[in-house]
Amino acid sequence: MEDKRLAVLSVMAERREMAEKINAYLSEYGEFVVGRMGIPYRERGVFVLCVVLDAPAAVINALTGKIGALGGVTAKTLFGKI
Repeated sequence: MEDKRLAVLSVMAERREMAEKINAYLSEYGEFVVGRMGIPYRERGVFVLCVVLDAPAAVINALTGKIGALGGVTAKTLFGKI
């Protein structure tokens, strides 16, 4: 297995019904999740989620891709240099 990387996965969802699918993916990759924070921004009609991950880059990229492929969801990852 490749070296683990520290990363922050940022997610914005325009549709509340996507929360169940996002949570299912996060549960699937739960062993790599250090912590998470979700914020419903009702005034803009979006839900923002930040997830700290400690995992191989391939795992982080796979999770980001799965979540980002959901309709009305944007997902981006910031990798740390640590």
